[in-house]
Amino acid sequence: MRRRGQGTTFQERLEISEKAVAGYSDREIAGMLDCSIPTVRKWRRRYQKQGRAGLVSKMGRPATGVLGSRPAAMREDVRQMRVQHRGWGPDTLLIELERLTDWRKEQLPSRSRVAAFLNQEGLTRRYQKHTQLPQPEREIPKAPHQEWEMDAQGPVKVEGLGKTSTINIIDVASRLKVESYPCVGTSKPGAVDFILALRRAFLNYGLPHHLSLDRDAAFFQNTSTSPFPMPIHLWLIALGVHVVFTRKRRPTDHAIVERHHQTMEDQVLRGQGWSSQETLWQGFDERRQVLNDHFPTRPLDGRAPIEVFPEATSSERPYRPEWEEELLSPDRVYRYLAQGRWFRSTGNNGRFQLGGHWYYIGSRYRNREVEITFDAKEVAFICQPAGSEEVVRVPALGLTRRDLMGDISDILRLPAYQLALPFTRRDRQQLELVEFLTDTTFRDNAGTTK
Repeated sequence: MRRRGQGTTFQERLEISEKAVAGYSDREIAGMLDCSIPTVRKWRRRYQKQGRAGLVSKMGRPATGVLGSRPAAMREDVRQMRVQHRGWGPDTLLIELERLTDWRKEQLPSRSRVAAFLNQEGLTRRYQKHTQLPQPEREIPKAPHQEWEMDAQGPVKVEGLGKTSTINIIDVASRLKVESYPCVGTSKPGAVDFILALRRAFLNYGLPHHLSLDRDAAFFQNTSTSPFPMPIHLWLIALGVHVVFTRKRRPTDHAIVERHHQTMEDQVLRGQGWSSQETLWQGFDERRQVLNDHFPTRPLDGRAPIEVFPEATSSERPYRPEWEEELLSPDRVYRYLAQGRWFRSTGNNGRFQLGGHWYYIGSRYRNREVEITFDAKEVAFICQPAGSEEVVRVPALGLTRRDLMGDISDILRLPAYQLALPFTRRDRQQLELVEFLTDTTFRDNAGTTK
């Protein structure tokens, strides 16, 4: 539906000018961007005459503006009420004006005039067009480990442990139960929990080709109109795992893992008590093995996953935590980010936040909207403030191998974790550190205690 009574954002004005340069007509652009033809014509002409500088709205109160015929004190009352109560709309403000003694005998403005006044004063929330993160097109998985689904089940009260949320991972094609990691004492697992569950799954089965995730804030900035990937998303990309997200309000996109939640709850949690997170994790492991090897599965014509797909025991893309730094490729992340475009607003100090990091582009660009792209060669963000032809480049933060790996000490929480042989010098140092910190012995693949 075409929006009425709302101004355009800098992002939309920029898109209008770009499409006009590309040769689209005003009517075609209006249809693509869901705005009026006069709006398109206005910003197209302004861009042709003034360039990007002409795409900035000329703000400021006119000498005789909206509600100009009303007493100045009334306009100030409306302004102050709105500033103090950002959720009050025109209807509420009119009711409050009626309640004020000073204006009971005055003819009050209409709702539309109050709304126009708020817009003139910059006291309305501007519409921002949403953009999506780049992601590969979804394909129907036909082979094991072509795509996994990962999701955290809502909290379940477990006897002996209390509130527990389980992160489940399942292979779509083979229905192989890949991992179940219980997060005790929380109703919302964080990024660290998801990464630990994934490292355990990778350790047991190797890397999948695709991983399907929901739209949780742990994976990308889901409250932003132009979302930026969170570290776990970039880590997966660096490992060569293609990330796909469910669609908005489409729980059926994760129908398989949602049913899997119920299966694991019935098999392990319902009516049973557990003394610790470790014993519960072992219980999940034991039941997963039974379900994978022996349990009849309806989509597989009543046969067990391993019976139908014996090759599902390995993805043929091996992973070990101690290999992770070599497996990670920052170039994959650079190529991915080079596809994106983001819009952020700077504060009074000329800084904006992107992906959890703060970037400074200069105090002269304070309180500006900024268009941001990524230069893969320079590993830098290219920032172009609204109303300026100048480009500001800032080095990207958080994209080194060590940044992407995060705190790999979480591998200590993996049950029966074994370092692979032969050891590198770094592995030996890591082993000595782990043993010093935890007084833990490790066994090599041949079973020899180290």
